[in-house]
Amino acid sequence: MYRALGLRRSVQTLLQQHSSNPSSIPHFQALKTLTALPQDPFNPNPNTRFIRSFSSSPSSSSSDAEIRKYLGYFALLLGCGIATYYSFPFPEDAKHKKAHLFRYAPLPEDLHTVSNWSGTHEVQTRVFLQPESLEELEKIVKEANEKRQKIRPVGSGLSPNGIGLQRAGMVNLALMDKVLEVDKEKKTVRVQAGVRVQQLVDGIKEYGLTLQNFASIREQQIGGIVQVGAHGTGARLPPIDEQVISMKLVTPAKGTIDISKEKDPELFYLARCGLGGLGVVAEVTLQCVERHELVEHTFVSNINEIKKNHKKWLSENKHVKYLYIPYTDTVVVVRCNPISKWKGPPKFKPKYGKDEAIQHVRDLYWESLKKYRVEETTAKSPENDEPDIDEMSFTELRDKLLALDPLNKDHVIKVNQAEAEFWRKSEGYRVGWSDEILGFDCGGQQWVSETCFPAGTLAKPNMKDIEYIEELKKLIQNEGIPAPAPIEQRWTVCSRSPMSPAFSSAEDDIFSWVGIIMYLPTMDARQRKEITEEFFNYRHLTQKQLWDQYSSCEHWAKIEVPKDKEELATLQARLRKRFPVDEYNKARRELDPNKILSNGMVEKLFPLSEAN
Repeated sequence: MYRALGLRRSVQTLLQQHSSNPSSIPHFQALKTLTALPQDPFNPNPNTRFIRSFSSSPSSSSSDAEIRKYLGYFALLLGCGIATYYSFPFPEDAKHKKAHLFRYAPLPEDLHTVSNWSGTHEVQTRVFLQPESLEELEKIVKEANEKRQKIRPVGSGLSPNGIGLQRAGMVNLALMDKVLEVDKEKKTVRVQAGVRVQQLVDGIKEYGLTLQNFASIREQQIGGIVQVGAHGTGARLPPIDEQVISMKLVTPAKGTIDISKEKDPELFYLARCGLGGLGVVAEVTLQCVERHELVEHTFVSNINEIKKNHKKWLSENKHVKYLYIPYTDTVVVVRCNPISKWKGPPKFKPKYGKDEAIQHVRDLYWESLKKYRVEETTAKSPENDEPDIDEMSFTELRDKLLALDPLNKDHVIKVNQAEAEFWRKSEGYRVGWSDEILGFDCGGQQWVSETCFPAGTLAKPNMKDIEYIEELKKLIQNEGIPAPAPIEQRWTVCSRSPMSPAFSSAEDDIFSWVGIIMYLPTMDARQRKEITEEFFNYRHLTQKQLWDQYSSCEHWAKIEVPKDKEELATLQARLRKRFPVDEYNKARRELDPNKILSNGMVEKLFPLSEAN
């Protein structure tokens, strides 16, 4: 295209140079006619009129030389077009692919793409360091501080908000994943911070030990799960940071320091939930408990029954959570307790088998396929690697159902009703080790917002947690939000870590954690964008109507930084009201003066100023 334009400019220049003497150029009038033709920007061949005239003029008085000259122009234009097309760097495997007008050049080999599990946050970086030992980590931190090179600590990338991502550089401890020491008598274990929860549990079960509580999944690195204040459920059990009894922290300014409640307790409690901003957590010592089996009882209830029994269920059950199904009266109650030494495991025969419990969901899927005119061969075909519909779990089927029309409220309501029926047919008991029972299939990629707020004490719950849910469900219905299930509600006792959302100095305070969700069941960019926009509208409405009223704050792994300056200022004020921001920033200045461990999220949530 560029060469074609250059040719036209050359002709015009030639005309201008000899405009005073037309006879000096052979066939001057023919060239003038060619360059004076009107150009249509939407016409793919701007010289169509010229070519057509040339082709249909057998009686023309032009000489053979003229014909050869214009054929030469045409050949030159055609050659330029062909050369331009083949100059694009198509890979060898693209020979049979559809040609695109524009192409992106391949990423350099040293550029790493790092995203969180849900694919909602992504960065590209040339600095992604994975030390294999404490000595390597210390060297990395020291050199990065000297060069002021960012090395944000990042774990398994499971946080929905990508809190560990940093384009300028990251350090990951996946290769520092050893169980270093087990004290069977004290029931403690010392581990490298890169060990995953499941690895740790598998490594200490031979000693008859396990962790006190678990989050929904087991793939988190210990350093990450502690730093963001993750939690399980149980009104007598604290968030996971409370299981930490000592830490080894590699800091940019002060090197490697050991902290515990006996040694520098103020920094210890602050750093337990330090968001990776005070140092790279290299080692953690955890207080464990004896390995034990649990009986899980799942049953379906409703909000009226919940109100009657809520205080009793909180106090009587070691672990309890509620799963609310929007646009239905269904509340799924899941409670877990140690096996009774006298009664033993319960004897219960389920009314429905697994296939019977899920069959109506399969039926809804086939029915929905016909409605949305999707080819049924997508369920299983020789060219499709997806499992057969009959082999899919409930959460996989839910994703496929929602993918058909994720923002259609009526469709989402049908899916929610199918989920309520699934849980009704899945009532029963399950017995297993605590690390197996306390897990939860969260489904596929998703947006999540989880808030934490005070709910009284175990002896006197204030019932604000149930009021919150009632207000939330009314909001969903009044606004017509296509909210999928579940709305998950869990509880913990307080934490002594000042940066924990569940922090309290009163030992018997309990906190409720409520999570709302929207799934991302498709890889279609347009559809994911629409779901994202709807989710943030959902989240904004809950924030506006509920958060301040119930003194809520978001889970650190699920908080999102607003783009609007006023909204950001409001969020900063809310955080300052709830957390010791000045103390946290003071520690950041002392331990990481060059801010090499920070990223955009940390710096926007906790801006440092000279006044600090």
